[in-house]
Amino acid sequence: MKMDFARVMGQLAAQFADQEALVNIERNRRYTFRELHRLTNRIANMMRTRLGLHRGDVALCILENDNLSLLHAWTAFKGDVAVAHTNIRDAFDEHRWQVEFIRPKVVFIETPLLDRYADMLRERGVTVVCMDEPAAPREGVHHFRDLLDGIPDTEPGVQSDTQSDILIYRFTGGTTGRSKCAQYTIDNWLAARDTMYADAEQSVALNRETRYLHIAPVSHGSGLSFLPTLFRGGCTLTQNAADLKAWCRNVEAEKVTTTLMVPTLVNLLLDLPEATGYDLSSLRTLYYGAAPMSPSKLGQAQQRFGNIFFQLYGATECAQAVCTLTQSDHLTAIETGRLASAGRPTIGIEMRIVDEAGNDVARGATGEIWLRGRGTISGYYGNPEGTASEFSDGFWKSGDLGYVDEAGYVFIVDRKKDMIISGGFNVYAVEVEASLNAHPAVFMSAVVGVPHDKWGEAVHAEVVLRPGATVETEVLIEHVKDTLGRFKAPKTIAVVEALPVSAVGKVLRRRVREKYWADQPRQVS
Repeated sequence: MKMDFARVMGQLAAQFADQEALVNIERNRRYTFRELHRLTNRIANMMRTRLGLHRGDVALCILENDNLSLLHAWTAFKGDVAVAHTNIRDAFDEHRWQVEFIRPKVVFIETPLLDRYADMLRERGVTVVCMDEPAAPREGVHHFRDLLDGIPDTEPGVQSDTQSDILIYRFTGGTTGRSKCAQYTIDNWLAARDTMYADAEQSVALNRETRYLHIAPVSHGSGLSFLPTLFRGGCTLTQNAADLKAWCRNVEAEKVTTTLMVPTLVNLLLDLPEATGYDLSSLRTLYYGAAPMSPSKLGQAQQRFGNIFFQLYGATECAQAVCTLTQSDHLTAIETGRLASAGRPTIGIEMRIVDEAGNDVARGATGEIWLRGRGTISGYYGNPEGTASEFSDGFWKSGDLGYVDEAGYVFIVDRKKDMIISGGFNVYAVEVEASLNAHPAVFMSAVVGVPHDKWGEAVHAEVVLRPGATVETEVLIEHVKDTLGRFKAPKTIAVVEALPVSAVGKVLRRRVREKYWADQPRQVS
C-alpha cells in the first residue's frame, strides 16, 4: 500500500493546530502541531534539494534526543531517504564501523563531536551536517540551520510503499561481535502506534492531554512512542541527559503525564533524596521495560507515585509492544506472582513457544519465544546469514526462553543468546570478549551477566592472561570503554587460571554463568 505520510501528518496538523506537539527541553525549542509539520516538511525538502538525497540513500544520525527528534520517524517517512539511528553513547570505533557498514551519504552530528569525527567522515566521502552552530567554519561541514534557510515548508509529496520501502535503520548488538542493522518500513512503525491503542488502558493513557517525557534514548525503544503520542494529539518532550534530578524538575515544570524508564532508573529515583522536593503528581503512566520490577521496589514506588506502572516487553526486531503488564495487573501482580512476568501478548501479535526443533511446546513448558506481527522486521540490512538464522516464515526467533501460564501471562526465564541486559541496554557477550581478547595481555575471556541490585544484570568478565603477562583489571575495563563505550564495559573482571572449555576448545560461557545465578529463581534479571 502506498502512503504520502506528509499528507497524513498535515491532517493531524489541521486537527490539533496550535497544540504543543514537541518540546526540546535543554534547547528550549517548542513546536505546535502546525509548526512541527512545517519544520519537518522543510527538513525533508532540504535533504532532497540541498543534500541531494533520494531513494536508496542513507543519512546517519549521531545525535542526542533533542536533535534526533527533528529527524525522527515523522521526518523520515515524509521523504524517500532512509534515516539510520545510532546510539550517541557508542564508542568512536563503533560509530566508525557503522559508517563503513551502511555507507551514508550524509551524517548529522552533534557539534561538540566535530573535532573527533569530522576527518574520519570526510575521508569516507561523507557530507557532515552539525546541528548547532560551530565555533568557526570548517571545510566540508554544513550547519543544519543554514541548510534550512530558504527551503519551502510545502509538503514534499513523496509516496512510499508502507510494507516494502525501508526508511529507518537502527543498530542492535551483534551475536557475532558486531552490530546488526535492523531495517524498518512505515508499517512496522504504524504497528507500534496501533498496538499502543489496542489495550484499553493504554488507549486511555494516550490522548491530547498526554505530555510524554523521554529520558531514555529515542534512537532506541523510547522513540517508538513518538507516533502513538502524535496521532492522539499529545505532546512529546525530550531530555538529553539521564539525569534524574533534571527529570524531576522537568516533570514538575512541564506537568508531565507519561514517561518511560528501565527499572534501574525507577530504583534510583526512589533513593534520590532531592526527588521528594518536586511535585510529580502530574504523572499518570510510567512505562518500564527490559526487566521486571522487584516486588519490594514496586511496593515503594506504588506508595510514592500511585498505581501508574505499566510494563512493556518488546525488541528491536519487533517494533511494537509485544506483551504488556497493565496498571490493573500491577494491583494484584505481587499476590499472584505475575509481577515477574512480561505480561500478556498484545492484540495482533502472534507468539509461539518452541523447542529446539521449532515445534510448539505444551502450555507451561519452557521454550524459545518466536514473534510475528506487523512490527516484525523483514531482516537485517547487509546480513543475509543473520537474517536466515534468526527469521523463519515471518517469525523472529527472539532468543528469550520462557513459558506461558494458564491465564496467558508470559514468563521469561533465560536467554538462548548470550545477551546481557544491563540498565536497559543490550550487551552481547561476544563483542565484549572480542574487545578484551584484543588486549595484548589477554589470552582468552568469558563475559557473562551477573545479578546486580542496581543494574538488574552487570557485565562481568573472567579472563585468562597470556603466560608471563600482568595487567590491572581497571586497565582492561578502560580498554573496553575505549573500543565499545562505557555501558558495554565490564563492571568487574576476575583473572582466573583457566576457563571451562568444550572438547574442541570452545569456552563454555554458560558454565561460567551458572555459578553466579545458582541461588536465583530465574536466570535473567
